Amino acid sequence: MYKLIDSHSHIDEIENTDSVIAEARKNHIRAVIAVGTSFTSNQRIMALAEKYPRYIYPALGLFPWNIADDNFQDNMIYIRENIHRAIGMGEIGLDYSKGVKERASKEIQKSVLRELLEIAKANNKPALIHSRYSWKDCFNITHELNHTKAVFHWYTGPLSILDKIIESGYYISASPSAEYHEEHRAAIKAAPLERLILETDSPVTYHRGTEFRYESRPADVVRTLNAVSEIKNIDKETVAEITFENTCKLFSL
Repeated sequence: MYKLIDSHSHIDEIENTDSVIAEARKNHIRAVIAVGTSFTSNQRIMALAEKYPRYIYPALGLFPWNIADDNFQDNMIYIRENIHRAIGMGEIGLDYSKGVKERASKEIQKSVLRELLEIAKANNKPALIHSRYSWKDCFNITHELNHTKAVFHWYTGPLSILDKIIESGYYISASPSAEYHEEHRAAIKAAPLERLILETDSPVTYHRGTEFRYESRPADVVRTLNAVSEIKNIDKETVAEITFENTCKLFSL
């Protein structure tokens, strides 16, 4: 059977962790990379990684929305003090949607991203980058700081920027939205398989009109695999093997 890794899950937000992990194991998910978004989230991620060693791997992060939190500085200190215990820095990045910009301006977001990327670079940790409506700025900042390890999570941006991402040796991740989201599907089709990894972003709820709706779990990385195989017209075994190797290489697993 295929070996798979869910490279981006907010598993700290999912209840019944034991059953969720059992389901993932049943579907041949060999590991879950748990991404943090806030001070509380990062603490939960680290606790889960201790509870499920060599299965849940922590990445410490700060989602742009949470820059406005009262414990923002506590989180920055926590990240600095614990990044050596994590396998990555994430979820970090920029979000230029209206609601997020009202909480943290573009300039504040960019300043925080630079600081976090410097920490990641100093500790040789790959960055898991959120780039909603901010693809160009996210790429430019990451590239200018010369951080060589990054994955642009659930990429839906312009193919011209995707070309630069690939040329710079970075990765993009495919999510279950590859089943229907045209911009995401276009990015997956354009990216070489050697620069793709698979994820779920669970527990995100995926939906397409009234056709279907489901709250994702790490086991749904199988859906991502199937969608990538269909988009690229490459057999599932090959997609699974190469994306598994890509993930292990990026995160030193």
